[in-house]
Amino acid sequence: MASPLSNAGFSDALVILGAAGIVIPAFARFKISPVIGFILVGLLVGPSGLGSLVRDYPWLYYVTISDAHSIEPFAEFGIILLLFSIGLELSLKRLWAMRQLVFGTGAAQLLGSALFIGFALHLLGQSWAGSAALGLALALSSTALVLPIAGTASPVGKTSFAMLLFEDLALVPIIFALAALAPSAAGDGLSGILGVAMRGLFTIAVIFVAGRIFLPRLFAQAARTKSPELFLAASLLVVIVASLATTAAGLSPIVGALLAGLLIAETEYHSEVEVITAPFKGLALGVFLITVGMSLDIRLILDNWVSLLLAITAVVAIKTAMTFGLLKLSGIRNGVAAEAGVLMASPSETTLIVLGAAAQAKLILPATANFWQTVTAIGLTLTPLLAELGKKVARRIEQRDKSDQEAEIPPDGPGTVVIGFGRVGRMVADMLKVHGQPFIAVEADIDAVSAARAEGYPVIFGDVSRAELVDRLNLGRAKALILTMDDPVLSVRLTRRVRGWVPGLTIVARARDTKHAAELYRAGATDAVPETLESSLQLSEAVLVDLGVAVGPVIASIHEKRDELRKEIMAAASLEREPRIRRLQRKSSGPSVLGENNAP
Repeated sequence: MASPLSNAGFSDALVILGAAGIVIPAFARFKISPVIGFILVGLLVGPSGLGSLVRDYPWLYYVTISDAHSIEPFAEFGIILLLFSIGLELSLKRLWAMRQLVFGTGAAQLLGSALFIGFALHLLGQSWAGSAALGLALALSSTALVLPIAGTASPVGKTSFAMLLFEDLALVPIIFALAALAPSAAGDGLSGILGVAMRGLFTIAVIFVAGRIFLPRLFAQAARTKSPELFLAASLLVVIVASLATTAAGLSPIVGALLAGLLIAETEYHSEVEVITAPFKGLALGVFLITVGMSLDIRLILDNWVSLLLAITAVVAIKTAMTFGLLKLSGIRNGVAAEAGVLMASPSETTLIVLGAAAQAKLILPATANFWQTVTAIGLTLTPLLAELGKKVARRIEQRDKSDQEAEIPPDGPGTVVIGFGRVGRMVADMLKVHGQPFIAVEADIDAVSAARAEGYPVIFGDVSRAELVDRLNLGRAKALILTMDDPVLSVRLTRRVRGWVPGLTIVARARDTKHAAELYRAGATDAVPETLESSLQLSEAVLVDLGVAVGPVIASIHEKRDELRKEIMAAASLEREPRIRRLQRKSSGPSVLGENNAP
């Protein structure tokens, strides 16, 4: 009996699973996107990597992928599951609300980028038909990478998803248009496109009606069996059938996957479906990224690195400028427009499909298609880096646009300063309002700042990791500083820094646990409130009251237990004095060291 390792499919599966088991934890440990890891693995085990040495070193067969094309169906299935999961996060109502952004800005972004890129390539000697094909191909952006990075809930994610959705819908018309432009094309190009459009609309209508009728019954029956396997099988059946239906109609399978997700999102089973299909989506997407890495040829990159660098830079620059400008015209905020523009600047996995269609239609030469396929693969590899660059650019723009808000701090002192305006910070601010205590909050998330200011909260935009911002808060005249952000390292560092500047200031900090609270006490916090401790005390209070114990004794015992635990934490931090005594001693130690502008 032959060894299973001699089977190419079995060997390739082991390589892929091994890569997933190594890449994801290793890159997560160093806070690097696993996207880069999967692409690098594909480059390493692919035909231009270790795979090229199999003849000389046969043992490398077991750690390389012998047939790159054999895993492409799994990569395509990964993209289908990705679009399916995106559909689960949406709803038909939300999609309808985005129609202007999808068919207005999305269409303008695709066609505008294609026009500029195509015109530039025509100036470099490409024919008009070839320029149009390359422009449309390179104008596409990666749904498979952009949405997992940006999500669909953030402003950048919502904006990016709207444009990506139009690109996915436009993929099939683009391919048919290229076929119509082919030198050997007959005169039925337009009729072919119209025929596909009619069949596609009919198929989508059938899927929509059938899904609204049968999906709730299907998943209800699967849920009654209480079998996770059956529920998973039903979920995969729905997405596969929908994808096959749209493929048969001439549309992309990702259209069917997205529609299936939208229909399930309207049912009460969408959360369970999302959870149960998540592992398959992640693994299949990893396979797709490995195929991207395998498409890279190191020798070709080294021989043409100058041309490749210029091509990537030009595509990224044109798409960034076009997307940013159109989003600005649509009324999108500067920071969001800039981040979305940079994030969507690289080519897409669908670019490879359009390039293949253009080469098949003889609009471009095979060598030209290979060159731009390499550009696309490199661009996909750079997408996580572009995402980080976009965040930094957006933060810089927002800081510049909101810098005038820092002048709103009252010169006679801000009262209480609340750092962080998330769930905890908002609750603290509400209690300060109830008791008539003036305050100013600082938040680094510009969307949270805008929402809070719209509700009347005095919140300013800023990053407290910058020393100059902390200087402008006029803490020398503040009554108290409250740290609510969920960043243990920053909260300890900020506590230590402010305590050195303003020895007499009351500093109350949110702590994750008792160990973090002890670190905050050592750094100079007046009080540190561990989340785990407070949740336990609140749970105990609720249980005692529900059991019929009088509220007064319960509250007294809770306060007594809180003081006891606080003393234990302070003892662990080698601080045995009561917070009030320490506060009085600090106030008697002399004036602030911040100078005249921040003197108390």
